Amino acid sequence: MGNGKLLLGILLIGILASSCYTEVIVEDDFIEESPLNTALVLESYDLWYVDINATKGSGEVPFLQRAFTVSFDRGVVYANNNMVGIGKTGNGLGIDVGSYGTLNAAVEINHDVDGLWLLEVYALNNSTLELHDSRSNTSYVLRGYHSNDFDYDMVFYDNINYFLQEYDAWEKTYTSELGAINEFDDENYLQFLAGTNGDFFRSSVDGAGTPIVNLQWDYEGDYEVFDVANDATLKTLTLDYDFLGNDYFELYVINDSTIELYHVSSETIYEFTGRGYKQYLKSSKNADKKRSKVKNSIMNVNRMRKK
Repeated sequence: MGNGKLLLGILLIGILASSCYTEVIVEDDFIEESPLNTALVLESYDLWYVDINATKGSGEVPFLQRAFTVSFDRGVVYANNNMVGIGKTGNGLGIDVGSYGTLNAAVEINHDVDGLWLLEVYALNNSTLELHDSRSNTSYVLRGYHSNDFDYDMVFYDNINYFLQEYDAWEKTYTSELGAINEFDDENYLQFLAGTNGDFFRSSVDGAGTPIVNLQWDYEGDYEVFDVANDATLKTLTLDYDFLGNDYFELYVINDSTIELYHVSSETIYEFTGRGYKQYLKSSKNADKKRSKVKNSIMNVNRMRKK
């Protein structure tokens, strides 16, 4: 990669109009490199969404691998490492995870847990950056947004697998009166987990209010979340019960602690509330949580839940 690609020319309009004048040479798709201009680019958007599926290379930068968004604000690096609380924590920027300084075409980040990293900065277009770690030859693509135009719902639906795993358990807190009696009526708790051989779920029939540590998980099986063709805000979920076959649901996010499962075959609506929130702070027992490339299978189905 050539350093000539570095930095976004569109930022310079505001800079030229400011009281602190910096001479900037705009030529094609790059501008004259300087630590100041690198800082201006990184700080040009409130939030940088880490498009994990666009990552290139076989290595990793740990703090980028676990973050949904990162922000650069006057020497401080912020990150949203959780779906829960995104948009609210740190006024939307997330938590303080370290500090940074800018160099020509590069940023040096001192992460509170992962230490010192020197990353090359490239501009892919007016709102997209690439941060490249030369040690592992790995690149991360960051897409810039301002707080008032960032679609937090999009982040939930694009990363719903991680959201399901951010609670130790999901407790059933509502069952609709309408709907046919079915075997799933007996399930009061669900747990979604990541495994080395794929994601799996557990379920329990323990009564309402049972402490999480006392839950007896009666069943364990595979689960899968699907995208739906031509319906970006609908996800479907299958739970593989060997003795029953797959239970099929439409999956809706009500808020960052409540999901709705619509059991299509019985037309029953269930609400589950998250218990035991796993907050991925800059230092915790969960600090090894990482994102990976996820491409959900696509279902060609129609939305059946009636509003």
